[in-house]
Amino acid sequence: MRKQLLVSAFAAVASIAPALADGYPTKPITFVVPFAAGGPLDSLARAISEPMSVDLGQPIVIENVAGAAGSIGVGRVAHAAPDGYTVSVGNWSTHVLNGAIHTLQYDVLNDLAPVAMLPSAPQFIVAKSAVPAANFRELVAWLQSNKANVATAGVGSATHVSGLLFQNATKAQFAFVSYRSAGAALQDLVAGHVDLMFDQASNSLPQIRAGTIKAYAVTSKSRLAVAPDIPTVDEAGLPGFYVSVWNGLWLPKGTAPDVIARLNKAAMRAMSTPRLQKRFADLGQDQVPPDQQSPAALAAFQKAEIDKWWPILKAANIRGN
Repeated sequence: MRKQLLVSAFAAVASIAPALADGYPTKPITFVVPFAAGGPLDSLARAISEPMSVDLGQPIVIENVAGAAGSIGVGRVAHAAPDGYTVSVGNWSTHVLNGAIHTLQYDVLNDLAPVAMLPSAPQFIVAKSAVPAANFRELVAWLQSNKANVATAGVGSATHVSGLLFQNATKAQFAFVSYRSAGAALQDLVAGHVDLMFDQASNSLPQIRAGTIKAYAVTSKSRLAVAPDIPTVDEAGLPGFYVSVWNGLWLPKGTAPDVIARLNKAAMRAMSTPRLQKRFADLGQDQVPPDQQSPAALAAFQKAEIDKWWPILKAANIRGN
């Protein structure tokens, strides 16, 4: 009799679970951005949260949790309840690079559930307006003969790793200056307090257009349609130096599959709207095709990126503070 009661109780709970998931969401959702406000990831999170909020019928709150190159914010999501209400907005540095550089209290691959691939952006190699170099080759020569400094969003961030790879490729030596976000780093570049930065196109493009900083190359195989005058690294003289910062959404491990599917659907619908697509294009951000925006596609891509970058970073003995 007791066994029959247990079976009946289990069946009742199982029948209720899909109904609960079908009602998701029933309260506000928090998007945890692991950097200070004002940077490219923060801007992306705010842009996509607006149409997603309408689709989901609940407010989406942006919470900036900065520190340790994004690992504090990501860790908060990894340890959150797997109920679909705490979402990690991350990128190449927070969900790949940090796993090889920092000692983390979570596993970037196994403690988070991928939701959706968001747009990516190549980087610009930019300098303060006072740098005398007229082109990329002159910039490298100037860096090789001067004590320059480079602004980053922290040890292990995309801005930092790109600078380290650039050092190895050009034999130029410079000091790194860490900030709490790429937005804060860019502010000091504009002010002339630092010399150089490897920055996402979406972050630095407005300043390039305004003439407050200089752009020497874009780290992609082709020029950006929104910045056709900026040469590729191949054209500038550093062939093959391709760096693209891709972005995504994750939930805590153990989140119900239909909750993940609901968030994925809202993200994909948001990215398909003409208004958001125009905004991405204007900022030089690339969207992957819809079939690559799925949770499974993001999981496979993240794993491939880990397999690619972790050996490089570990061989270079790059470690966080």
